[in-house]
Amino acid sequence: MIRLVTIEREYGSGGAEIAQMVAHRLGWKLWDQALTDEIARVMDCPKRAVEEHEERCDSLYYRLFRSFMRGSFEGSLNAPKMKPVDADCISRIARQVVLNAAREGNGVLVGRGSAYFLHDRADALHVFVYAPFDEKVRRLKARGKSQSEAQELAETVDRERAEYIKKYFEVDWPDRGYFHLMMNTVLGDEIVVETILRSVHALDEQPA
Repeated sequence: MIRLVTIEREYGSGGAEIAQMVAHRLGWKLWDQALTDEIARVMDCPKRAVEEHEERCDSLYYRLFRSFMRGSFEGSLNAPKMKPVDADCISRIARQVVLNAAREGNGVLVGRGSAYFLHDRADALHVFVYAPFDEKVRRLKARGKSQSEAQELAETVDRERAEYIKKYFEVDWPDRGYFHLMMNTVLGDEIVVETILRSVHALDEQPA
């Protein structure tokens, strides 16, 4: 029986909205912003700090600064007091949070490595949603972004996500072997949602 749906998405493809619709129709918990909130709670840090680092690799400047601080006398003295909020720490905590959410069951999890952390679970359906570049720009503009902002975000965010997945899971993003469904949202959100729901129901009806 399917108790989890993970939704990985290209930025601007409508993945968040689709996940919300799927969770509502199934009556399940939506783990999107809730994942960020829980990571921040476990790390005891502001949500904004998590949002700035999750699903992306740290910059070279930050990595050099972190190495310097770890090797410095002042850094060693302050190490017990420091609570680093970086990609390494967030990835480690994200795994813990995603696995805890999976244990609860009946959840729709959006990004944050969920499909990769849970890839071997028989009770999970993994979905990847994408869209043509112009469609992503259109959606982002509908959310209030300017033409230039929408184009820049559509170009850069996915590149950062691909780098993150490559570093922490050692796979190319998106790796088709990790997903049961890969859908183009230009078909329309309702069609995508219906396809996901029918897949969940069809799998539930299969003999054990």
